[in-house]
Amino acid sequence: QVHLVESGGGLVQAGGSLRLSCAASGRTFSTYAMGWFRQAPGKEREFVAGISWNRGVTYYGDSVKGRFTVSRDNAKNTLYLQMNSLKPEDTALYYCAKVKAGYLTPVYTTPESYDVWGQGTQVTVSS
Repeated sequence: QVHLVESGGGLVQAGGSLRLSCAASGRTFSTYAMGWFRQAPGKEREFVAGISWNRGVTYYGDSVKGRFTVSRDNAKNTLYLQMNSLKPEDTALYYCAKVKAGYLTPVYTTPESYDVWGQGTQVTVSS
């Protein structure tokens, strides 16, 4: 069973940067595609970024393209999200998640494709 723990959230001014990390337990991290989602109060969970198991494919939500970068270090069982040029509308609870076993497409953008989620880390961007 894989467990995911996010860290790195915080309060930052608009235009600033943060780097989120997602530490995974278990020995199978490198075999799964992973993703980042976010959810603001009163809004649906939104796809932010995804990465294939071998880092060969990455994909981003339209609202973060060109500003956020997803990466992973399979040797360290860790997923990352580098967030630059942050805007107040990026304020949300950010989650990392693991794609369901048997899902072989490199990246998935819908929450239903993921079966293990972290507890989330809060990102707040002030104007």
